[in-house]
Amino acid sequence: MRPGSSINAVAAVVLAAATLQGAQQQQDEGSFRFRTGVELINVTASVSDGSGRFVRGLAKEDFTIYEDGQRQEVTHFSAERSPVSLGIVLDTSDSMDGEKMLAAKAALNRFLYDLLGPEDEIFLYTFDDDTRLVQGWTTDRSALSRAVNRLRTDGATAMYDGIAEAVPLAASGRHQKKAIILISDGNDTSSSTPLVDLKQLVRESEVLIYAIGIDGASRPSMQTPPRPPVRMPIPIPFPGAPRRPGGRPQIQWPPRPGQGGSPSDRVNAVALRDLTDDSGGRTEIIHDSRDLHPATESIASELSQQYYLGYPAPGKRDGRWHAIRVEVNNRAYRVRARRGYVAS
Repeated sequence: MRPGSSINAVAAVVLAAATLQGAQQQQDEGSFRFRTGVELINVTASVSDGSGRFVRGLAKEDFTIYEDGQRQEVTHFSAERSPVSLGIVLDTSDSMDGEKMLAAKAALNRFLYDLLGPEDEIFLYTFDDDTRLVQGWTTDRSALSRAVNRLRTDGATAMYDGIAEAVPLAASGRHQKKAIILISDGNDTSSSTPLVDLKQLVRESEVLIYAIGIDGASRPSMQTPPRPPVRMPIPIPFPGAPRRPGGRPQIQWPPRPGQGGSPSDRVNAVALRDLTDDSGGRTEIIHDSRDLHPATESIASELSQQYYLGYPAPGKRDGRWHAIRVEVNNRAYRVRARRGYVAS
């Protein structure tokens, strides 16, 4: 054998051994570290009793999963708390000015320091006229807190664009559990992403979507002086307006007739639930910004008390939506989980 061939053979053996060792290590880290894709379907389930309290202590035998009405064998299960890759998507439009933004900052700071685990990684997206990645993936709570405290409000509400950009980033997180928390006080007014496309994007991911909608008026803060009234509406778009990538004009403040209290600008709970419920998350509507503290605490508690189940995909990658239903033996309990997946 030539020397070069011998070296190549040894390298191949070493590489194969390292690959097998890495696979074994990943398996040993916990059965909840499922493979992605349609070969193994991953399901995160939240179980609550009749009083809304989370139920702990269930075993694999307590669950039954159906896909397209057919019972499936649960081959992977975990009831342990696992770290989360979490995206925070915050509304910084003009309507959040004042008390709402102060309450959001306070709730998020408490959420970061007191309610999450030290190994959880987080990113921060904001949206108004445009979307911004304010802080990428990090476990540095101080960096996240500084980013939150620097936030200012202005402009319209490109909420669907913000979620559409955050979902792929959340899906890239290094932890098996991936989630997004959206905080907003209004309906979408300026996104280029249609709701139907956003819903499809959520369906094609394994990201849990949680939404907190603030459905109430904001009072000015002591630190933020009230804006002067606008007497002449600004045409949209007006000549010389800056343009988004692709040529679409940005919407300027005020964004359109009716902003600032009309029914069309209030929280669209139906649209939010369309997004969150498919993913296995949920929407919570609050009427006072002071309720952001208990709302974020409830989500953090849920993220730490979920069950993880996996089953082999029964079909091929047909590009179709396949419905999932999760049940528990105790019919008094309520189960919330993703409603299905797209086999693409």
